[in-house]
Amino acid sequence: MAPKKAKRRQAAGEGGSSNVFSMFEQSQIQEYKEAFTIIDQNRDGIISKDDLRDVLASMGQLNVKNEELEAMIKEASGPINFTVFLTMFGEKLKGADPEDVILSAFKVLDPEGTGSIKKEFLQELLTTQCDRFSAEEIKNMWAAFPPDVAGNVDYKNICYVITHGEEKEE
Repeated sequence: MAPKKAKRRQAAGEGGSSNVFSMFEQSQIQEYKEAFTIIDQNRDGIISKDDLRDVLASMGQLNVKNEELEAMIKEASGPINFTVFLTMFGEKLKGADPEDVILSAFKVLDPEGTGSIKKEFLQELLTTQCDRFSAEEIKNMWAAFPPDVAGNVDYKNICYVITHGEEKEE
């Protein structure tokens, strides 16, 4: 009887929590587990407001407001155990287009097919077109994806990180 219920739930689009593991490769699940373990400072299997405060403090962010921590915790539907944590990442990544679609969009801006775009050109597009990036977002982007010495940005790496949530090891 239980398997039928599970099938009905999935057919209705509710998706059981065990299904979240099929959204990721095993190596990704292991990396998320390591991150969860780091965040779960008191090792009780649940990420709490205190855990977030402690991990942020360990990274140098000492004056985080209670409201900010509460907002982070409220992003989850309940207590944040590892399955909920993984589900939250799955939901964040689900909104992204597939890697090949994002790559194709960048390739339009790279007619020579070099795999990179000039920093100045990309920054101009991101700050003047459609959903414009703020100065802070641009700063964060260059911190995450620094251009090479010639001022080129590796857009293939950006696409990979958008769709996989981690940097590719070369």
